[in-house]
Order: sequence, then C-alpha cells, then structure tokens
Amino acid sequence: MSSNGWISDVVGACIAAGIQEYVVCAGARNLDLVVALADYAESEDAGEIRVFSHFDERAAGFFALGRCMDSGVPCAVVTTSGTAVAELLPAVIEAYYQQRPLIVISADRPVRFRGSGAPQAIEHVGIFSNYVQGCEDLEWADTLKLFEGWSGKLPWHLNLCLEEKENAAQLSKVRLAEPVMDSENIDVRPVLECIQNAWRGMVVMLGGLEPEDREEVWHFLRDLGAPVLPDSTSGLRETLGRLALMDGDRLLRQEPPAYILRIGEIPVGRYWRDLEDFPEVNVVSMSRTGYSGLARESSVVKGDISRSVKALGEISSVGDSMDHLKLANKRRGKINDLLDSFPESEPGMIHTLSVMATVGGSLYLGNSLPIREWNDFAQRDAPYEIVRANRGANGIDGQLATWLGATVDEEDAWGVFGDLTALYDLAAPSLLGQVQGKGRMLVIINNGGGKIFDRLPVVQQLDEGVTEMVTNEHQHGFQAWAQMWGMDYVCVKGIEDFDFEPGEKAMVIEVVPSSEQTEKFWEKFDAM
Repeated sequence: MSSNGWISDVVGACIAAGIQEYVVCAGARNLDLVVALADYAESEDAGEIRVFSHFDERAAGFFALGRCMDSGVPCAVVTTSGTAVAELLPAVIEAYYQQRPLIVISADRPVRFRGSGAPQAIEHVGIFSNYVQGCEDLEWADTLKLFEGWSGKLPWHLNLCLEEKENAAQLSKVRLAEPVMDSENIDVRPVLECIQNAWRGMVVMLGGLEPEDREEVWHFLRDLGAPVLPDSTSGLRETLGRLALMDGDRLLRQEPPAYILRIGEIPVGRYWRDLEDFPEVNVVSMSRTGYSGLARESSVVKGDISRSVKALGEISSVGDSMDHLKLANKRRGKINDLLDSFPESEPGMIHTLSVMATVGGSLYLGNSLPIREWNDFAQRDAPYEIVRANRGANGIDGQLATWLGATVDEEDAWGVFGDLTALYDLAAPSLLGQVQGKGRMLVIINNGGGKIFDRLPVVQQLDEGVTEMVTNEHQHGFQAWAQMWGMDYVCVKGIEDFDFEPGEKAMVIEVVPSSEQTEKFWEKFDAM
C-alpha cells in the first residue's frame, strides 16, 4: 500500500518544516498518514527521519516531549480521531510551559460530521485551547500554508479531516509557510540593578538549565561569588563547591536576602513558593520561557540564557554579605551525620543511590518527592553528565515515557521515580524495544504512597482515614510489572542490597526505605 496526493503533500511539508521524528499511534482513521510516513521513511531521501510507535496516546505524547527535550527540535505525535486526541492534553500542557516544539497531527472525520454525535466525531479544533501556538484545520480541497505563524518553539496542532476512502489523485494546495523570524531583544538592566544592590544581601536560585547554557552560567556564578541555591536539574549543583548552599530552603526562610536572582527554570524548592509571602524580597528572573513563576510583582528577563549572561558584560564579585554560606556550612556536617545515622531512611537511600548514579550516562529525576530529596540529600562531589526533569507544570503523569523519549539512544541512563509516578505510567515500558536498553536503570522509591503530603502541617492534622486517602496509600510492588515487560529486577530494603550492576537490558530497582528510620530522620532534621 502506498500513499500519495494531498496526504503525502502534508507529510512532505511537515518534514520540510524540520519535523524529523514522529511517534505514531495507529488507527483506522490515520492509516493513510501512517502509510505516507512509512513511504517517506523508506525512501532514498529519508535523511534523519525516525518513526516510533506506541498504542497509548497519553504516553506517546510524553515520549515525544522527551524527544523534544533531548534534541531541541520538533517531534510530532500522529493520532487517530476521537478521544485519542484528548489523551495528548497533559503532554501538550507540559510542552507549552517548557516551550518545547511538540507537534500534534490528528486525523479527524470530515467537517460535516461535527456536532452530529457520530462515532469518533468529537471537536478536535480548539481542544488544546491556548496551550498550542496555533491550530490548522485542513481538508483536501483547502488552500493552506502549513505552520503559518509558528515560532518553532511552542506546541502546534495540525488537524487533518479525512474521508473514509481518500482519492489518492486528489492533489492539494498545501504549502509550507515562511518561518517566523526570531527578533529577540534582551534587556538585562533588572539583573544589573540587582547585582549593584547585592551589598544589601543577594542569593542566586538556580533552576533547570539547557545543557548548552551551563558553562556560561557556571563562569558567571564563579565571577559573581554570591551564594547559590542550585537545583539538580541545573547540572551545576555538584560543581559550585563552597558557593552552594546546604539546606538552603530553610536557611533563606530564616534569613531572607534583599534580592533573589533566579536563573533558569522555576526552582523546585519550597522557598520559591514562600517568596509569595515575602514581598520585601526583590526577585529578578533570567528565564528562557519568560515565566515569572510568582503571582506577585517581580522582574523577568526573557531570552536565551547564554545570550542574557553574555549581555551582562564583565561582572565583579559581590560575595556573601549576609554570611549565608557560613551558616550553611554549619548545617552540612549535621545533615551528613543524620544520613550516616539513618542510612535506610528515604533520604539515606537517596544519598546512596546518588553515589551509584555517578557512573551513569544521564540522570532523570521524577517529580514530587524524588527530585526534592535529591536536591537536598544527594552527593555533592561528582557531577552528572546530563540531568533532566519534566518541570513544565510539575505533574507526575507521563514521567517514565518522557524519560524513555529523552534517552532513546543513551546507554547507562538512570531514571529515579516515586511509586505513584510509576503507577501512573505502567504502559510506558512497551517502548523499551525502540530505545537503548543497555545499562538502563529504572529506580522506583516505593514508600507506599504519596508521602510528600505527610510533611505538610495541614495533612498531619487530619484523621488517619483522611490521611490515607490524601496520600493514596498502597501495598503494591513492582516485581511482576518488571517481569511483564522483560526487565531485570532488584529489590533494595537495606544498605547491603545495593549490590547490583547495570546489564544488557533495562533493570528495575525497587527501593523500599525503612519507615521507622525515615520518621526518625525527619524528626531530627526538623529539630535542627
């Protein structure tokens, strides 16, 4: 079977627009699209075209998002009609807030079916609301410039209305629109003002960075000399030495600086959210996406981070005017003592894992508790080659699929996730046959539910039955799940169980911390 005519024209226009990778969720409605893609992929002019496939549209969307995160270029998900399209909304939202070029190509029933209630005739157009930069609705007879107005940085929806039997001879008037030129002007004056007033007290909060921005930011921070509260996803947490604050979230609550300079994505730690209650702290952000991350007034410098840093020119050291680093160093020894005293607590297990993961080719941190505990308690001596997370809207769904998409060709890829996060994405390992499996380590911290809520004062005051419902307590293990997808399996319940090595295929490491040691750890930590 081969495809030509207008459907083939559309696929050709997508490829010409720079979309080289596709995740196909095949169905009867989008069969002609799938065939057209296969024809292009097998042609002599295929170039770098790659086609992946998955049966679950929701996971496929996150897998495609992971590809965008890894490559920095567009990846498209090809779906059939009906609720299959709606399954992509969570991934599109994440892509929107991260400004990743995730493309949705949906096969739809002809326009005449809309509003009829006919099978699989839901309203595709507008289903993603403002979370896509544009939505193009196309039938074969239309004259349309594809991707008109698309910046190449945000999600886009292409909806194709297909007849049951397309006439291959129907030639369209599909054309590729001219690309939108990037005329980004970066005004760094708010940052310079922040630096000039650093004598009143200044701390840098370092969020996630793109790999190409890390070296430039590292040199800037070393020259600046101000205390830094770095997220793991910055890729610089282990390289900043004495400049990195230990237990920074709590320290800054106790000793708020006059100025916060945020660089990169919105920080993970609690203190960033607490800034809503500290309007006297001046906040300036250098952000690739332009989001302030705060509901209150603050300044944002939007633009490429490397370009923004270079635009600052030569920077003199401002030092640590409030002795934050001295206070943080006093806490360092106490926290290390706690980790040694309670090695089988959840923070203790995270610390041991972080040492083992330094041999990995890359590290992915799942949202909720793992990324927070990694920030606070992971080792700080050896840098990780690549650190990623999916922090657009901070959701826990689709995390395993995103990790697989972001590490398609990587050996020794480590991913660390919570148990509920894994339960949200149980079908993701069906993609393992299409990605590199050698040395792949899928770590699941199984503490029996969403224990991040146990740390909230409001939850601690609830009745036991309500608390169980809020934390989604469970007693599920992951051994049978690992076997179902052909993965090796190790269960870690004590320090002596950390005796495993990567193999030729993916391995699940289920880490079950001691609830007793964890409780004692947090008691001592909170009393510090």
